[in-house]
Amino acid sequence: AASLPGSTAGSHNYFRSPGKGPAQLAPRRRPTSLHGGFCEGPGVQFPRPTLLIVGFERERDARRFLADLRARLAKFGLELAANKTRLIEFGRYAAERRARRGLGRPETFAFLGFTHICGMTRGGRFMLRRVTIAKRMRTKLKQLNEELKRRRHLPIPEQGRWLASVVRGHLAYYAVPTNSKAVRQFRTQVIRLWYRALRRRSQRTGLDWKRMNRLVARWLAPARLQHPWPDARFNART
Repeated sequence: AASLPGSTAGSHNYFRSPGKGPAQLAPRRRPTSLHGGFCEGPGVQFPRPTLLIVGFERERDARRFLADLRARLAKFGLELAANKTRLIEFGRYAAERRARRGLGRPETFAFLGFTHICGMTRGGRFMLRRVTIAKRMRTKLKQLNEELKRRRHLPIPEQGRWLASVVRGHLAYYAVPTNSKAVRQFRTQVIRLWYRALRRRSQRTGLDWKRMNRLVARWLAPARLQHPWPDARFNART
């Protein structure tokens, strides 16, 4: 089976070769350019699927693109996986148009670790909201809990330096505007997991929340936004 990277609006895609059994493919964590390679020689590795979002102003353009993409893939014996391809209404006017048709809120989509949501400012203007994918954060916290159990008998400064790097790395990626609540929740859960792990180091532990808060202040960075709003980012002057 062969794979070709690509996708349409709303989600990433997987490709498989019809009649040859499903390909065992996994999504890439980072996007690459839309390209493909084709070779029937033995031992050839095809490019892995790519995360890609394609946006259109008009629905008819999106549908035409999707039809053309399917036709293009069919020429090489490939097809889009139906359960991984979505065409959704999303953007500035999506909520208003769906409300006129008696539909609910616009659909969301997950991309690069964030759930993308059609939101509104307090003044009623459209705002793209990005929130950490809940399932991904739960998985990360579960892995972190297991690692804390393994490290709980190490010196506290060594644990603190390691956890500080974990929290800094999380904030460096996820601390974007509209995601403040999720990054605060992540830091809070890290503190609780660390507190639980330290208290299980000994049956006669003297650790209480007063001392724990001192450790937190010493090692864990506060959950502040690390990235500017888009209007500030794209308003750069050179």
